[in-house]
Amino acid sequence: MHRDQHHTLVGDQRNTLYPVFLKVRNLYVLIVGGGNVAEEKLRFLLKSSPDAKVTMISPMYREETIKLARKYRVTMLDGVYKKKLLKGKHIVIATTDVPEVNIKVYTHCRKKDKLVNVADNPPYCDFYMGGIVTKGHVKIAISTNGQSPTTAKRLRQFFEEVIPDKVDDLVQNLNEYRKTIKGDFEEKVETLNEFTKGLIEKKA
Repeated sequence: MHRDQHHTLVGDQRNTLYPVFLKVRNLYVLIVGGGNVAEEKLRFLLKSSPDAKVTMISPMYREETIKLARKYRVTMLDGVYKKKLLKGKHIVIATTDVPEVNIKVYTHCRKKDKLVNVADNPPYCDFYMGGIVTKGHVKIAISTNGQSPTTAKRLRQFFEEVIPDKVDDLVQNLNEYRKTIKGDFEEKVETLNEFTKGLIEKKA
């Protein structure tokens, strides 16, 4: 195999994840567990999507988790995980400290075509909850392919510093400008590309 071909194949295998931005207000999320990890996942989700529809199931909850859940109208169920809880759910996050329970959740989700994430266990994840940078309408998701949450955190902090807060004004203004452009889709794209190319040109 040619050296460049080998390099390309290796590169392709490093991170083949496809990033999407979910409207979780239209979806139903189940978090299995009520400990530190469950609270972390809940807080992370609600920070980005405060209108998310979340249900939690656990025999116990941390006090801070309860406060957070009440603030955002999260449904909290007392008890242990049962397969019937998957009914009507689109996304499931398993966070318990009992591996057997988490694997059971994963197995049930696979059979019922539910997207599932077993916290801190990449082989049992259909998706990862990566770092997120938000500046108004601009949102950037960061993934390290489940390898290093700390790296994702540092990158998030970097982007939060370098992306100006006024970027949202730019988005709004360009949206209004786009409405005034005549022509078909390709002409509009070309005009906007020409108008905004200065945004990414490196300064000498």
